[in-house]
Amino acid sequence: MTDRPRVVLGVGGGIAAYKACELLRLFTESGHRVKVVPTAAALEFVGAPTWAALSGQPVATEVWDGVHAVPHVRIGQEADLVVVAPATADLLARAAHGLADDLLTNTLLTARCPVVFAPAMHTEMWEHPATRENVATLRRRGAVVVEPAVGRLTGADTGKGRLPDPAGIFALSRRVLARGVAGTAPDLAGRHVLVTSGGTREPLDPVRYLGNRSSGRQGHALAATAAARGAEVTLIAAGVEVPDPAGVTVRRVGTAAELRAAVLEAAPAADAVVMAAAVADFRPAHYATGKIKKRDGVEPDPIPLVRNPDILAEISARRARPGQVVVGFAAETDDVLANGRAKLARKGCDLLVVNEVGAEKVFGSDHNEAVVLGADGSRTPVPHGPKEDLADVVWDLVRDRLADARG
Repeated sequence: MTDRPRVVLGVGGGIAAYKACELLRLFTESGHRVKVVPTAAALEFVGAPTWAALSGQPVATEVWDGVHAVPHVRIGQEADLVVVAPATADLLARAAHGLADDLLTNTLLTARCPVVFAPAMHTEMWEHPATRENVATLRRRGAVVVEPAVGRLTGADTGKGRLPDPAGIFALSRRVLARGVAGTAPDLAGRHVLVTSGGTREPLDPVRYLGNRSSGRQGHALAATAAARGAEVTLIAAGVEVPDPAGVTVRRVGTAAELRAAVLEAAPAADAVVMAAAVADFRPAHYATGKIKKRDGVEPDPIPLVRNPDILAEISARRARPGQVVVGFAAETDDVLANGRAKLARKGCDLLVVNEVGAEKVFGSDHNEAVVLGADGSRTPVPHGPKEDLADVVWDLVRDRLADARG
């Protein structure tokens, strides 16, 4: 790979083509050298001068443009990453069937680097059996096909099929590029994983709640990294402060009880469950229907607490499917490893990510360091670094245990 990674940005002919301009900007401003290859239909939405000006390179759609340089072969051969956004239903079908009727489909056939498709289309098109089969074919061949987002579509329609946020596609694409694995299916392809993220909030009254400092960054990094490695990801988010990662199904909850219900509902479909959310151990015994008032000269009444359900111990003891891997997190302030080992034994999970936390540590930061303890006695230190790096270590360990379970 060169010092400036070479990215091909393929653009399909959909209304979401305008969003690819932002994706192109993110790539170029972060030092990537980008060649834009739009389809002829894409140029009906955004013209070639725009792509050329933003990328600093000439734009072509046909194999006959600049034929002396053999672009239909060279562009794909020289790329470090190909990202197609938006990938329309038609473009997914042509790619799955190996058609080569324009420069972009020729590029896809000659690329020997990782390929990411970010679909965008109406819900009916995405859910059609033909599209689902084409997506399955591309994933089986090693491409990362991002799940589309849910939201407003063309016209008045709303549903699944919206192009994910360009920043999310960019983040996922950078993780794919960093791993640099091409020619085989991503190592979590065909796996369904469940991740919890953020911190639960237990209401005291209509204004206040009992919560914690978790921002959701580590849980979201786990979800984003799993998606980049080809997994189908369900993310249950509680009180998060960060944008949804691209390509994952998100369910929002508030309290520990809501989180438990969502986890128990989603766990039967998951090969692995990663409980990264900071779940409140206690909740107020009584909810005040009106705001608790401050009264001059009178001390407030004590607020009695009751225990919340232990979700990690529950799903560890009652595996929803054979071979399911369960990962917990332990945020400790003292005797970190000793408390972590005790918690691992008590909870019954397969892996426990243990880290030291505090007001200025981990919470709200983009970096983390931890030790991953295994029920088999293993101990995997993860040095201080981006939370995505810790996420990759966790998924490496999960992948190996899933492979062992499969035999």
